[in-house]
Amino acid sequence: MILLTSTRQLLSNAIYRNSRHANLNFPMRNLMSKQLVYCEFGDPLEVVKCRESIVPPLGKTDVLVRMLAAPVNPADINTIQGKYPVKVELPQIAGNEGVGIVEEVGKEVNGFSPGNKVIITRPVQGTWRDLAVFSKDMLRVVPDNLGVVEAATLTVNPCTAYRMLMDFVPVKDNSLVVIQNGANSACGQNVIQICKAWGVKTVNIVRNRPNIAELKKYLEDLGATYVLTEEELRSTKIFKEKQIEKPSLALNCVGGKSSAEVLRHLEHSGKMVTYGGMSREPVTIPTSAFIFKNISFHGFWMTAYNEVAGKAEKDKMMEDVIALMCEGKLKGPAHKMVKLDNYLEAIGNALTVKGFMECKYILSF
Repeated sequence: MILLTSTRQLLSNAIYRNSRHANLNFPMRNLMSKQLVYCEFGDPLEVVKCRESIVPPLGKTDVLVRMLAAPVNPADINTIQGKYPVKVELPQIAGNEGVGIVEEVGKEVNGFSPGNKVIITRPVQGTWRDLAVFSKDMLRVVPDNLGVVEAATLTVNPCTAYRMLMDFVPVKDNSLVVIQNGANSACGQNVIQICKAWGVKTVNIVRNRPNIAELKKYLEDLGATYVLTEEELRSTKIFKEKQIEKPSLALNCVGGKSSAEVLRHLEHSGKMVTYGGMSREPVTIPTSAFIFKNISFHGFWMTAYNEVAGKAEKDKMMEDVIALMCEGKLKGPAHKMVKLDNYLEAIGNALTVKGFMECKYILSF
């Protein structure tokens, strides 16, 4: 795709505007970066274009990173559509998460060395490119033995699962039961595995489908205690027959009828945390849930958490999650790796329910 001259100039200006902290006296290098860029909000299949651009000079506190992999998340799609609460300046390089290898560091950079594996810790940094200059404050060194898929997808779904299991009901300390819908989503898979590692039982709800037996086995192999379809949840006797205690924490990423059915099985004074709305239907709460069951309802957004949480708390979260991954107790989501040139396939998948619930596409460079 050949961009119009005016658009190319606009993109070039934006790159240098975003890199104005760099040492402009540093000699220009002939490094080129292949990037996925959008100049307007809209349908990602239409507005995202692949292009090459000169890598800007390395500033004193910058790090040059050769990217290894970057996932295509729902938040990426919503940002490109202009529907995400985080607004960006255009033109913009797409991508919020990713992992890479340090190639070079600025003169005043400490704690990073060429060859280090690093993840991007803040959103809207433009991870859908093969070579990038990032401020050192946007990066974190991770262990060499941390898998590429685990590292690339570390900052969103595993951390979301961890925080929801830590911040609302003390499930870990009291071995309380967790129920969740959308259990086969990337976040749902992380919830299952973290709970398994902590000795916490889970009831996991999924939509019925032709390969339901295969999906159930996959989630059970991850550590799910029970896996039920939405229809099975309506008639299940596992709570009435005391096969498992009623859940104290419900995690909802679907909304609509699914969230209402999950809510029905919550223990007295339980909590429901909503972090997504895949059905695009509202969460409807019966009055009796407030009055007679004392249920409380909460929302969670990882971006908002990161804006207010202290460094020590975030470091502890990262250390715990990375430790689980390196111990083999927390694996990356079901996924497919695709080359950057095949980005339209990855974006197209992410625009479907299948992309959200069944298989995450990850760009490789």
